[in-house]
Amino acid sequence: MKLRRCTVEHVFGTVKSWMGSGHFTMKGLAHVGTEISLHILAYNMRRVMAILGITDMMKAMKIIGA
Repeated sequence: MKLRRCTVEHVFGTVKSWMGSGHFTMKGLAHVGTEISLHILAYNMRRVMAILGITDMMKAMKIIGA
């Protein structure tokens, strides 16, 4: 349980604080799923930029064709 809290739950806390009180702006399962997916994508991109740096991330994106 300690390991899970350290590795997973802080992500949800961070995303929840970004969203503002944890409320979704959209209604309906499909819309909410899209909204949370975009929040998680933004979180992951921000982590990649923090770990690799922007220039290395851009180089990696060019290599894979994104």
